[in-house]
Amino acid sequence: MTDRDILIALFETALAAALPEGKFAGRLPEPPKGRTIVIGAGKASARMARAFEEEWGRPCEGLIVTRYGHGCETRHIEIVEAAHPVPDQAGLDAARRILELARSAGPDDLVVCLMSGGASALLTLPAEGLTLEDKQALNRALLKSGAPIGVMNKVRKSVSAIKGGRLAAAIAPARAVTYLISDVPGDDPGAIGSGPTIPEASDPEAVLGLLKAWKVDIDPKMEAVLRANRVAGDAIPGQDVHMIATPLMALEAAAAKARALGIAPLILGDAIEGEAREAGIVFAGIATSAARHGLPAGAPCVLLSGGETTVTVRGKGRGGRSVEFLLSLAVALKSIAGVSAISCDTDGVDGTEDNAGAWFDAAILAEAEAKGLNAEAFLANNDGYSFFSALDRLVTTGPTLTNVNDFRAILVR
Repeated sequence: MTDRDILIALFETALAAALPEGKFAGRLPEPPKGRTIVIGAGKASARMARAFEEEWGRPCEGLIVTRYGHGCETRHIEIVEAAHPVPDQAGLDAARRILELARSAGPDDLVVCLMSGGASALLTLPAEGLTLEDKQALNRALLKSGAPIGVMNKVRKSVSAIKGGRLAAAIAPARAVTYLISDVPGDDPGAIGSGPTIPEASDPEAVLGLLKAWKVDIDPKMEAVLRANRVAGDAIPGQDVHMIATPLMALEAAAAKARALGIAPLILGDAIEGEAREAGIVFAGIATSAARHGLPAGAPCVLLSGGETTVTVRGKGRGGRSVEFLLSLAVALKSIAGVSAISCDTDGVDGTEDNAGAWFDAAILAEAEAKGLNAEAFLANNDGYSFFSALDRLVTTGPTLTNVNDFRAILVR
């Protein structure tokens, strides 16, 4: 197999492990006397709804909101699409309807909540006193700041009428079960989609401190709403939570595939955060050590990692965190023989582009130079997409309908 064949095979194996099909078996609740209401949000939520229907095998009703282009056909559950990462009116309308469905549940009903990465932007319902435009502006500022996903979700909870457990409060006293596909480092249920069904006490002063630390300015109106939008965060009886897919599950599946190919896998972590270009430099150092000294693993080996890096936008180029990481890695490696790599977002969309990510082998910089492409200049302009596109190294899957965040593999042969 070529380097590309191996890297793509590892990525596809990781994706397969993150799909919701078959993940509800053994985790289904007892059927209710009343209705089964299915609600949810996220990039994987439509596929989760279809998989749940298959396993449930009984009548149900409900509403799911997913990203544009991430819907799929279901028998009973309505699927609507909305904007991500900056929310739009469709997401606002869907969030209102989902909250109404939650409030309509009675003591004999069962509410099934399907949440995955992207739910925070898709399930947008501003706290009283704020408008959709206010939330859109805040989301843009957070995205531009380079703040990690944990920080963004804490801020989003603080100005929401539905996140941070507020949806769970609306469901009570009905029984509820939440199924999660994790897209966050550490797999904290309260951080996935900003935790609509995970009660969490609000802390306005801490959130204001985070905004200051990441230089995100808010006006006095939003600050007042943030301070007033408090919630106790008390646990709600009769509400269960199941994690059905995580970044580590995907990495472990890729590791098993590597072993089957005769390549020693080393999982460096499933919760890597920080600036994508800085992570590229660090991982280049590890890969160089593996190639030259056989440490921390000897060739043939593959260094696997997941998590969610960020990009502080300074240039005017195209591309998300996966190609930013990969271009930084390529520049730092300086074409060491026998080292190739892939970096992709498991939802199939790297940033706002049409690719999942990209890959390269040791010939990448020589090919770039032959075409007059300066890799360092593209990196400085946050233009990884254009760089890898010009060299025919993009990985394009289309929406995968799952999301366990970044997948990275560095192959040393």
